[in-house]
Amino acid sequence: MRRRLEIILGPTAVGKTEYSIAKALEYGSPVISCDSRQLFREMSIGTAVPSPEQLALVPHYFIQTLSVTDPYTAGTYEADALRLMDRLFAEGHETLVMTGGSMMYIDAVCYGLDDFPEVPLMLRQHLLDCLRSEGVEVLADQLKELDPISWKEIDLSNGQRVVRALEVCLYTGEPFSSFKTRRFKERDFEIVKTGLSRPREQLYERIDARVLKMMDDGLEEEARRLLPYRDRPALQTVGYRELFDYFDGKFPLDEAVRLIQRNTRHYAKRQLTWWRRDPSIRWIELA
Repeated sequence: MRRRLEIILGPTAVGKTEYSIAKALEYGSPVISCDSRQLFREMSIGTAVPSPEQLALVPHYFIQTLSVTDPYTAGTYEADALRLMDRLFAEGHETLVMTGGSMMYIDAVCYGLDDFPEVPLMLRQHLLDCLRSEGVEVLADQLKELDPISWKEIDLSNGQRVVRALEVCLYTGEPFSSFKTRRFKERDFEIVKTGLSRPREQLYERIDARVLKMMDDGLEEEARRLLPYRDRPALQTVGYRELFDYFDGKFPLDEAVRLIQRNTRHYAKRQLTWWRRDPSIRWIELA
């Protein structure tokens, strides 16, 4: 039997949910989410999880299965997703549909991840405390001294990525980049990648409108409930960070909303930059 995984990817707010459900219905497949934030049950509004009506159309996996207090990594997702796909293929599915916008999670499934050392939680928490009190720029400067290669390669606006690279440097005494073997793991199924895109202005309008809808749906209240967990890795993300700063009195609510819109647009641009380097993706422009 031919085993095939179709990964539907694209920038945030492009329309992956609707497209992937239509494909899943066509193939008789469930939808396997590959979104590193929709995993967490307390983050419903800010992560744009599928609606109850959409979830009822086909079975979904990796949607709101964890708490923000649960540790979870791309490596854990790789193992969990492969185990799930083995079971689904064994049950008779020929084509499985996976969708999401998390670049590292998608790469983990397609290629596997390098084996990085485990780091003591105390060190990670110390760096997260520094991230909150001093800002990502201070940690990025330290990373530049210890590992200029990683400093050039990673997204320095992503505090979680900077902390991950820096903690490995500090714990092992070796550059984070030295642990990257770049040896791809073989998969026993075919992988087809479909990328969804829209004209830039249309995509940005969709992003801005979705942020306003999130606010109408209660994102501020959701973020307030999550304030005690603000240092958890799951919450180092657009939509929550800006509201936490608003709660701290750094700026008014309307500025927080503007920043969420702007930072979400920036994130969409980074997603597209990442994927445009992959020639195996078949791009479809949605109307």
